[in-house]
Amino acid sequence: MFARFLGQPPAGRATAIPTAERHAVLGTPIQAPPGPGQEEVLFGCGCFWGAEKGFWRLPGVVSTAVGYAGGQVPNPTYDEVCSGLTGHSEVVRVVWTSDALDFSDLLKLFWECHDPTQGDRQGNDRGSQYRSAIFTFSPRQQELALASRDAYQAALGAKGYPAITTEIAADRTFYFAEAYHQQYLAKPGSRPYCSAQPSGQPLGSFPGSDYRLPASVWDHFDWSVQHCVLRGDNAPISV
Repeated sequence: MFARFLGQPPAGRATAIPTAERHAVLGTPIQAPPGPGQEEVLFGCGCFWGAEKGFWRLPGVVSTAVGYAGGQVPNPTYDEVCSGLTGHSEVVRVVWTSDALDFSDLLKLFWECHDPTQGDRQGNDRGSQYRSAIFTFSPRQQELALASRDAYQAALGAKGYPAITTEIAADRTFYFAEAYHQQYLAKPGSRPYCSAQPSGQPLGSFPGSDYRLPASVWDHFDWSVQHCVLRGDNAPISV
């Protein structure tokens, strides 16, 4: 399928590939930069279809979008990223309101919704594009990402899991994926698919954590149920 690249990375392109303008569930513009009192982050949790749905449901999230980050090729297409030659990870861009939702809450969902010890795969999806990743945009985000990783590593290690392989880096360029990928699981006729394999281990408190969402929010996620995110409603969780 990807023999046309002949083992060399594609050249990419000078302009962005077309994507959606508004969020199919939240109705917000998905390409807008964070506004006053808002932040953004990029999460790689395997296939971005299921991961995006988990994040758009959290109270306080303004918008989500799927795309590519962490690679070397500008404005890649889905096929190019899937070749494994561009270096990108499939990621979810999350924009949220800081006074309603803390970065700690997003990190809790991130660590719990997949297995961050699997290296270049997640479940049946294999390749560097499916690697676990956090790409931050502020010193506090970077600090909390690292602190939460260390806390989660201790929890997973006690259960016999190997070392976390999550890539944590700052200020990586995000490229929006094609329009048909955006909020894919909320669209009529979509194929219900999620290859994530959560460990079932919750993330507790860690240095700098400031959880703000009530426990009732997390009752909507049961990681002991296979492909939990597919079984939940598409609508944002009410508090």
